[in-house]
Amino acid sequence: MQETSTEQETTITKPTLAFKGQGSELFSIQIVNMVLTLVTLGLYYPWAKAKNLQYIYRKTELADSPFAFHGTGKEMFIGFIKGIGIFAVLIGVFMYGFMHGDNGVKFLCFALYFIGILALIPLAIHGMMRYRTSRTSWRGIHMGYRGTLGNMYKVYFTGFLLSIITFGIYSFWFDTNLRKEILGNTRFGNAKFRFIGDGSDLLLVHIKGYFLTLVTLGIYGFWYMKDLINFNINNILIEQDGKYSRLDSSLTGGQYFKLAVGNLLIIVFTLGLGYAWVVTRTMAAIFNNCEIIGEFNPDALAQTEEEYKNATFEDMADMMDIGLV
Repeated sequence: MQETSTEQETTITKPTLAFKGQGSELFSIQIVNMVLTLVTLGLYYPWAKAKNLQYIYRKTELADSPFAFHGTGKEMFIGFIKGIGIFAVLIGVFMYGFMHGDNGVKFLCFALYFIGILALIPLAIHGMMRYRTSRTSWRGIHMGYRGTLGNMYKVYFTGFLLSIITFGIYSFWFDTNLRKEILGNTRFGNAKFRFIGDGSDLLLVHIKGYFLTLVTLGIYGFWYMKDLINFNINNILIEQDGKYSRLDSSLTGGQYFKLAVGNLLIIVFTLGLGYAWVVTRTMAAIFNNCEIIGEFNPDALAQTEEEYKNATFEDMADMMDIGLV
């Protein structure tokens, strides 16, 4: 006698990530931003940045729902002015030392300038994360950053000093520890992030990439960059109600090759005016090749974070060319 059993299957839809921006749309925003920034001698920059971010966020989707950036030009302008003021003081100290005849005064001023710039980097990262995450939402659920400035300074200066002492070898652990500090304190409603990448694994990625790039006369460089991108994405965990999920990037070396070469040609043949297409192509390559593996349920996200509107270090991070996050 043959027994027949019927199993009820439950279909679980994986939350997808996607970027749906178009270069032509972003270009129309950026060309206006460029003109207004030039006309206002740079003062329009915070409003230009806000408009760029608002477009990029609303074209980035999770489970078919767009993100939103709530930061405003006014908030960023206030931060922009504060940032310029801080830099003006540091540059004033440097120039005073440069023009002073006493070598002792020169050394003191140069030391203060260097220490000041160095101290601003973790401050800028911390401030940028607090502002950027707080002003980011999805279906009304805000992100947030709970890291403390003290811990950021501890991680940053420990990594910086050990990297100098070890002639750069510790820089791989410095990189991963900094990401652990940043992501480990980032919240998405009631979901928590973690970065589990290790410095030794990152070192191996660099060693492999470096030598294979040399052997292949630079050709493997595209696969090298792909490996770095995938390392930073694949080591991100999401904890939600005691359940863990992770991000997984399927970006290939061939895809990165097409992306990098295409972006270079766009920049060269448009004399830089095609930067909007570079941004949208890059965002699409990263997000459209990324998925969430595990039991992450975006519908179960609950609001836990508060707003934070101090944008001082958002623009300062730009001024210092900090692109870690």
